Amino acid sequence: MGQTIAEKIFSTKVGRQVSAGEYVVAPVDCAMLHEGFAMSWLQLMGAGVSEIWDPRKVVVLFDHYVPAPTERLATAHMMIRNAVKDAGIQAFYGEREGICHQVMMEQGHVRPGDLIVGTDSHTCTYGALAAAGTGLGTTEMAYVLARGELWFLVPETVRLRLEGELPRAVFAKDAILSIAGTFGTEVAQYKAIEFVGSGAASIDIEGRMTISNMAVEIGAKFGFFDADDKTLSFLSGRVEGAGKLSADADAKYAATHEIDLAELEPQVACPHAVDNVKPVAKLKGLPIQQAILGSCTNGRYSDLKTAARILEGKTIPPSVRLYVYPASRQVYLQAVMEGVVEIFLKAGAIMCNPSCGPCFGAHTGLLAPGEVCVSSTNRNFKGRMGSAEAEVYLASPATVAASAVRGEIADPREE
Repeated sequence: MGQTIAEKIFSTKVGRQVSAGEYVVAPVDCAMLHEGFAMSWLQLMGAGVSEIWDPRKVVVLFDHYVPAPTERLATAHMMIRNAVKDAGIQAFYGEREGICHQVMMEQGHVRPGDLIVGTDSHTCTYGALAAAGTGLGTTEMAYVLARGELWFLVPETVRLRLEGELPRAVFAKDAILSIAGTFGTEVAQYKAIEFVGSGAASIDIEGRMTISNMAVEIGAKFGFFDADDKTLSFLSGRVEGAGKLSADADAKYAATHEIDLAELEPQVACPHAVDNVKPVAKLKGLPIQQAILGSCTNGRYSDLKTAARILEGKTIPPSVRLYVYPASRQVYLQAVMEGVVEIFLKAGAIMCNPSCGPCFGAHTGLLAPGEVCVSSTNRNFKGRMGSAEAEVYLASPATVAASAVRGEIADPREE
């Protein structure tokens, strides 16, 4: 019988053919840790383990609390810097390079067929390159740091067949929000997803990252796209030896669903659930006080460029604050060199350093009681971005920019 991508990856890792439903202990290719490193390291030391299994396969950076907003977190950063040095970890990016998932992709730490674990729930982003990426807690990660392996249940796979092409002013974010709204957040509970079909193939790598990033929001362990020519083009110059990867034609799936991308319109996830989705037309005119453009979901250069096209020559009203968080230093630098940042600043946006800050309610850009925010981030749970009495609406960068200009939720197709 043919295999899904998840079955192929786990079969390669354990050296025998495995199927969905089997428990395996598999070696990981890479472990990614942000500030969660501190807790994993302390647990490792508490267990009497003084060496990491392979420092060459560990990537550490800061992105959740950058710059350190409190003395406690500044102390944690210092502890991590010292521990990374003691452990001999070479791939340490500190606070300089940006948000973990963007940096992992940009810096060549992800390749098709890899098994990668991270101390962040959106590690599934790496499925955009056909890698099995998934998030862990700090205790599980401590075990990985000690042994370089972990147990997994080989997941069943849900196939989402995306056909057609996205219309003008409709983007990958709208596609994944529509999927969440249509099928709910439990559709792929502890399953892998494969995004296939002509529509999936037509989406560029940055769009695939957005969709794979939010696979966890519909319950998925992994969110794969095929590794195709676009994948290999993205990886050229970043990694060596990458090859194509896709499921077998006769692979067995838990379910198959089809989505016609050509029929989509801009989507908005309303408070306080990712699957509470409505077309933007039903929300037009809702006043906002804040807009967030950025994050590991939608902080890439194409996202900023899309927003800049809408903002160019316009002024954001004083009643709205637009915060922009490029996903990485590379993205920020490209936006500076190509005039995108100038457009943002002239429009009245506030440029921030690459960081996860407001997305999970840590710092910079939090909401007061009663405030409404439209955001390109990935979660809108109650209290997620500050006050529990605030509301967060999730949307594409285009919808965020159009809304910022008008001071209310707006349809980007009208800009």
